[in-house]
Amino acid sequence: MKWHTPGEFSPLMLVVDGPEKYKLVASLWDAAQLLTACWPLDDGEEYLTAVKACRDAIHGDLPAEDAREALISAAKEAGIPVITVVH
Repeated sequence: MKWHTPGEFSPLMLVVDGPEKYKLVASLWDAAQLLTACWPLDDGEEYLTAVKACRDAIHGDLPAEDAREALISAAKEAGIPVITVVH
């Protein structure tokens, strides 16, 4: 399983409600934690796609960057601003 493979997942920051306004997502582990523990919607189409993409990437069946893109789409669906870093 590829939980903590930072080189394959370009970091991004999500702006969320709560005491920790900014959530850094730098690995598949971070993405999985965010989606399952504190996501504001649990029934959106993009959310479900992101959960599946994250699971598939963790198992090595999908590139980590595809899971990252799915997370960004789910964030847009939920109205969560995303800050990305351009190298």
